[in-house]
Amino acid sequence: MSDSIWPQFVQVLAELGLPFDNGLTDSELARIECDFFFQFPPDLRAFLQAGLPIGDGFPNWRSESQESLAQRLAIPVEGILFDIEYNAFWLSEWGTRPESVEDAKEMARKLVAAAPVLIPVYLHRMMPDRPHEPGNPVFSVHQTDIIYYGIDLRDYLIHEFFCRQDVGIWPISDTVRAIEFWDIKRFLEVRWARGYAVFDNRSGVLP
Repeated sequence: MSDSIWPQFVQVLAELGLPFDNGLTDSELARIECDFFFQFPPDLRAFLQAGLPIGDGFPNWRSESQESLAQRLAIPVEGILFDIEYNAFWLSEWGTRPESVEDAKEMARKLVAAAPVLIPVYLHRMMPDRPHEPGNPVFSVHQTDIIYYGIDLRDYLIHEFFCRQDVGIWPISDTVRAIEFWDIKRFLEVRWARGYAVFDNRSGVLP
């Protein structure tokens, strides 16, 4: 997808009322990637260089504190660890689950650390940094309840901000790029098979 579409997206989103600051510079992007050990995929990079969204729910990569940004980036692993401890979540492909909850959580931490980083785009919508190519899907992440919210960044922005409708679970088809570790179908299969409720990972109560 051509980078030339992103200034147009920023213009239309701004007309819809979303506030933007000047886009991130090459040096700012390099600093963020160095600080947090990931690479923006090319389409997300181009979008953020066309204009930096600064409204509620958007990560402000320029002026938000490193602690706050780190908390956003920790959402996926914290959610998985919560479900391991309180919902007995485990994928068979991760290997034999350790008997100790703490050992199981430590094993999961290492697995997530080796997986593509899920970069926050807006609220709990996140995009994997690998493969480092345009066209990665956008996920909605709530603990291990992870669904597709866009086939790619363009598709996501259209449905989140232009349509303003509940898109539900995204169709899993050959048009959606498979992402290492983040096998959304498997995550959902295990959740549905166990039939447990989704708990808020901050308060431990039903949302």
